[in-house]
Amino acid sequence: MKLLLLLFAALAHAETRIVMLGTGTPNADPQRSGPAVAIVVNQIPYIVDSGPGVVRRMAAAKLDLTKARVVFITHLHSDHTLGLPDLMLSPWVLDRTAPLEIYGPKGIERMAKHILDAYREDIQIRLHGGEPSNKTGYKANAHAIRPGVVYRDENVKVTGFRVPHGKWPEAYGYRFDTADRSIVISGDTTFSEAVAQVCNGCDVLIHEVISSTGLAKRKPEWQNYHNAYHTSSKDLGAVATKARPKLLILYHQLFSGVSEEALLAEVRAVYAGKVVSARDLEVY
Repeated sequence: MKLLLLLFAALAHAETRIVMLGTGTPNADPQRSGPAVAIVVNQIPYIVDSGPGVVRRMAAAKLDLTKARVVFITHLHSDHTLGLPDLMLSPWVLDRTAPLEIYGPKGIERMAKHILDAYREDIQIRLHGGEPSNKTGYKANAHAIRPGVVYRDENVKVTGFRVPHGKWPEAYGYRFDTADRSIVISGDTTFSEAVAQVCNGCDVLIHEVISSTGLAKRKPEWQNYHNAYHTSSKDLGAVATKARPKLLILYHQLFSGVSEEALLAEVRAVYAGKVVSARDLEVY
């Protein structure tokens, strides 16, 4: 009983940090790695999406790679998953012993299996070629999720919810509830009432965005595409007004030729709350 009380006391004072590992898009911006966010609770990083550069960004943020044991994938677009082989294998090479638990939409199980098949020769050499290695850390357990609570442990409860992302049959956002914070991550989505409903006054809403001004200058086929797959700054302002987060963080910013300050101004023209445009490795 005393140990249990001490555990509850520790959780009550747990500090949840948000580390923006990657705020980029498919555009090859060297200042912005592919989409990835770490929700860090009691020194355990829970990763959302695995864009290019995720492991090196974790190292730059001084996160313990051996504790990177759970990742939540919003959808299977390549810019959100190209770092998944890195997240599966590099921490193992650096002494992670636990298999990586992967949660995501239908298709994630096949993706994880094929990644392990693709790196079979590498894995066999590391296991049997004389390199000191453990026999478990390269493994991955992939879980195709449905809306609702998808994960729970002593640090966090994670709820997945559907969002509309063009013609993808399944795309998800996630809500994290810890002892001290509620955090909602939109993933890639167009205007979504679900985001507003799931946040509903949450502490932090991390949401993708595309500049309305910049988009209006692009060719019609790109306007049609982005309007079907992403949230304009104007629409984001409307979503955030309904969601009422204490802090709105912009990520996966599609600037389309406008400055960061101009993009923020577009959102602020519609939304009166506190909003910031995140950059890689910022902590909130």
